Amino acid sequence: MATSPSGLLLIDKPAGHTSHDVVARTRRLAGTRKVGHAGTLDPMATGLLILGLESSTRLLTYVVGCDKEYTATIRLGQSSSTDDAEGELSAAASADDLRGVDQRSIEQRMRELTGEIEQVPSTVSAIKVDGKRAYARARAGEHVELAARQVTVSEFELDALRRTNEHVDVDVRVACSSGTYVRALARDIGAALGVGGHLTRLRRTRIGPFSVRDAAALDGLVVADRIIAPADAARSLFPTVNLDDARARALGHGQRIDPEGFPAADGPIAAIAQHNRLIGLVEVRGSTARSLVNFPDDERNPL
Repeated sequence: MATSPSGLLLIDKPAGHTSHDVVARTRRLAGTRKVGHAGTLDPMATGLLILGLESSTRLLTYVVGCDKEYTATIRLGQSSSTDDAEGELSAAASADDLRGVDQRSIEQRMRELTGEIEQVPSTVSAIKVDGKRAYARARAGEHVELAARQVTVSEFELDALRRTNEHVDVDVRVACSSGTYVRALARDIGAALGVGGHLTRLRRTRIGPFSVRDAAALDGLVVADRIIAPADAARSLFPTVNLDDARARALGHGQRIDPEGFPAADGPIAAIAQHNRLIGLVEVRGSTARSLVNFPDDERNPL
């Protein structure tokens, strides 16, 4: 029997903590080693971090692929070795060059980086290069070259602009596909404007259907009060079907079942039984439905 309930936790990660720090603290609070997270946030970044406990770690694969939303501050006037404020900064742009950076030119560059784009990830990303994380190679002094990849920036909005003699700070909101690096957007805007750019603030406000407004602070966290039951989490992520006891039992035993009453869906369907029990994730092929992921009996019951 699991010592902690299965489910998802929405955490508002504070600055200065790694994602692993949050996982480690939650393991102690929940009394289990089986805790994972969906989508790393750098120590500098704040905002929504989604954790999975016990068998609900199986849901994290699907959470990682969801689209995301951020607010951020881009500082124009200097580039950074890490594309954020924690890296080694370049020489500052000249006052003359900065004077040529106005709202119109910034918004034009933002439009060029909206839609489906080819983006070169930051060298301090978690992408593996020959089996080793890019950030580990970069911090060891190695020259790292990453291939461009296609990402989608669905929304890129300028919220505010502040100017000093040394730099221009731009507050933005970004909605994007999984795998998009907001740091790289800051880098590329600065490069296109000829003055350099890097992030000084990053906050993740949404992952798929989950919002930071519903997240708990790490300090004072009571896991039992904030955990989202597996069935409720699955309803947010997938189309669902309610099963009677006989079909739920058969599916739980690995049998294929009649898909009568199942919704039409290209991806997984969450199968839910009585008493808000998540049986598993199911796919329909032809005239039968089969389980893709099962959830153990001893972890199905919500709090």
